[in-house]
Amino acid sequence: MASLPSFAPFPKVQWRQHLNAQEWESLLEAWELLARACLQLSDVELQKKAKQDDSLAEFLVSFVEETADSGPAALGSQSHATSLRKLAFQLTSRLFALSPPAQLLSFEHLSAFARLYPRKLTAPVLAELFGKHGPVAEASLTALKKQLIPQLEAGIKGDLKLVESQLIRLNPLLHTSPHACAQCLAGSDFFDGLVICFRVMNPPLRKAIITTVYLCLVGLTDLERWAMLNDQLYELKAAADSHKAGPLNVNDSLVPELVTSTPILKVLSKRAEDAGAATANFSKRITALYEFKKGPMLRPKRKRKVDKGKGRQLETDMDADMHVHKMSQITQVQDLFPDLGAGFVARCLDEYGDDVEQVVANLLGESLPAHLATANRSEPLTSSHPPPQPDLAPHPTPPQLPTRRNIHDNDEFDNLSADMSKITFGKDHEKTEKEVSSTAPNKAAILSALAALDPDDDERDDTYDAADVGGTVDQSNQEADGANDGNEEILYRAWNMDQKAFGRDAATRRGAGRAKLREETGMTDEAIEGWAVMLTRNPALRRRLEAKYAFSGEQNAIESTSWRANEDNSDAPGPSRGRGRGRGRGGPGRGRGNVSGPTGEKDTTNARKNKEANKGSRANHNRREGRVRKMARGGFAG
Repeated sequence: MASLPSFAPFPKVQWRQHLNAQEWESLLEAWELLARACLQLSDVELQKKAKQDDSLAEFLVSFVEETADSGPAALGSQSHATSLRKLAFQLTSRLFALSPPAQLLSFEHLSAFARLYPRKLTAPVLAELFGKHGPVAEASLTALKKQLIPQLEAGIKGDLKLVESQLIRLNPLLHTSPHACAQCLAGSDFFDGLVICFRVMNPPLRKAIITTVYLCLVGLTDLERWAMLNDQLYELKAAADSHKAGPLNVNDSLVPELVTSTPILKVLSKRAEDAGAATANFSKRITALYEFKKGPMLRPKRKRKVDKGKGRQLETDMDADMHVHKMSQITQVQDLFPDLGAGFVARCLDEYGDDVEQVVANLLGESLPAHLATANRSEPLTSSHPPPQPDLAPHPTPPQLPTRRNIHDNDEFDNLSADMSKITFGKDHEKTEKEVSSTAPNKAAILSALAALDPDDDERDDTYDAADVGGTVDQSNQEADGANDGNEEILYRAWNMDQKAFGRDAATRRGAGRAKLREETGMTDEAIEGWAVMLTRNPALRRRLEAKYAFSGEQNAIESTSWRANEDNSDAPGPSRGRGRGRGRGGPGRGRGNVSGPTGEKDTTNARKNKEANKGSRANHNRREGRVRKMARGGFAG
């Protein structure tokens, strides 16, 4: 035991931000090792270490309170978080069973301990603590009551922020420990102070007071102190009658709000009946409190539209269900159980059909179904599509859209002055068939115009001509690699014949070849040599110039290759007429002739007549039938 080092306190969130990941991992591992070593000590050695070394109690207090406030995510690694929480619970439980230090008995630590761990784990530990060390454990609660009673009785003149914060901190302990509930209700001063302070119109404070009274009354049923509970019911009835008879507003009374917003009367009746303590006097007082219950709060039910899948999905299914009514139900349950997460409460409400009273009753009785009893009770309410954060940054005013104008502006239709008798909608049914046919173009004229077109004559593409681009063509970059088209051809042909003429020595510059290049191109020696260097280093440029200037011959005429009916193609030179002949447009092998020749010529007429002579009458069926016959003879495809 003497060799065990002291514990370092668990740092607050402001200090944790200054630690890097490696330092934080080292701290978690050190706390884990020390906690395991302390758990291996005997009860006597552990009790002796807790008395001699205050660092153990300081670590447990700081760890439980910081983790309860910040959540398990404050520990970072999931493995360390689970392990360290478990070790801290085991150490605290053993110290509670022995002689706990005074630091572990403060109501702040007990409440944080009840808020951090589930009720089914902490309730037996706290019950054993109050059973063995009752007076010592109740001292902190007694001091809290003495601090709060004057502030509660002062009403609006008291420190309302202090009262609200202390009650919110106390409620998790009341939810877990029935002994703490009995200690708070011992004597009538604390309850009377809550009744007086409820008159202050402060909604958060009112919620905290309602939660405190509800948990205290339900806690008495766990201890089966039915006589004390019966007295408290009488005090509730007396407080409600006194407030009703006075000049104060009826909405400022604690009792009507308690019996309306919480299922306190149903819970107490059910538990009394189950325990066999529902005497006539008890049932009479329960029935008397029903008279103060306010009317039902009718909330308009929103009719949900049936999703037919035609519109955009603006929100997820959970977002659509989380309307105001659902969120108010979650808030009602969380007012009584502040340690529960909104996601867990939503799952409980779905399980019991949005019945808040049934959810609260099952939470108090620990009678939830198995899948909810083992679920994470601090589960937050998350969404797959969180709402986007509003962009509050200033933005400049967008420019106004230009006004669109066209040639129809200010015409008779725009000015609404058109003659309606001249306007027709749809087809003009007044025109007869003769009138329509008389205005139609002549069929012979259409055919003669079509015959004049030559489908084999490709029109030159002038899309990118300078006149058709729609703007000025920049001619400043038309020179390629330091020379214009004329100099480029001269330089390339000279380089192709003799590359030594582009040398960079003095003898080459004084030579006749270089002088001729300077005279023809008007370029300096440096420009000529630079052009040659770029050509040497740029293979793509060489290929382009070779394709552009390699052919130096001339072709004076282009002979026609189309088929003519009066020609003997078997002896005529030209491309082969056999299999594999050209299939170009208007080229040999199509058997079409000059079908686009002048109208009236004999060749054109014969070509048009025999145009369909060599085509198959059944499209591709002959080839298909030939393949079928081949397969029938035993051939194989492929």
